[in-house]
Amino acid sequence: MEQGALKVWSEREGRLLRLRLARPKANLIDGAMIAALSRALAEAASAPHLTALLLDAEGPNFSFGASVEEHLPANCAAMLSALHTLILQMLEAPVPILAAVRGQCLGGGLEVAAAAGLIFAAPQAKFAQPEIKLGVFAPAASCLLPERLGPACAQDLLFSGRSLGAEEALRIGLVHAVCDDPEAAALAYFDANLAPLSASSLRFAVKAARLGIADRVRDKLQAVEHLYLEGLMATADALEGLNSFLEKRPARWQDR
Repeated sequence: MEQGALKVWSEREGRLLRLRLARPKANLIDGAMIAALSRALAEAASAPHLTALLLDAEGPNFSFGASVEEHLPANCAAMLSALHTLILQMLEAPVPILAAVRGQCLGGGLEVAAAAGLIFAAPQAKFAQPEIKLGVFAPAASCLLPERLGPACAQDLLFSGRSLGAEEALRIGLVHAVCDDPEAAALAYFDANLAPLSASSLRFAVKAARLGIADRVRDKLQAVEHLYLEGLMATADALEGLNSFLEKRPARWQDR
């Protein structure tokens, strides 16, 4: 089934749901993509025999991230609300979510991948939260990455906006495995480790392992969203950074 931006289908006798970002090469995490992912997750929640979801992407890159246009003041409140609802859906999903990543996994794309459980990455994959280079910050990543990586590694990525290669991402715990064919590796992991299990018992194990994480992220998201909308977006440099990107010119920071 296609939902415009997203391809959705079942495999392994209905025990694995496949979700594929399907607007290469950027696979932007924009309003349409967020809505399609949210619908697919909502429909999957009631499937009694489902034991995992696998999220991957068409084309050479997983995702270039969110739409910069949707970060502008007229649209950013609605965009953040939708994205944060999706992130919480992923954290509260009743079964494991695996992600297979090739190429660039940036910004909102990394936020979506980080909300999954295990990330399988190609050797050439690159991961970054580059929002700070545009004069803004990454609200969802500010909540997710400390949970996954601890505060020091998370702050490094969030403050610098630098790009990580797959091996460094593996070393710090962002990535579960680096493999030439991440989709095949994720499928092999599913077949060996998840497919044989009781779907009912696995749901209890997932809930137990994630207990408290979604609650902490939800509470922090509310505060961070307010900081972004009421604080950051009132500054000159946030608007300058976004507009300079859209106008393809260097930013002229005023430090205010």
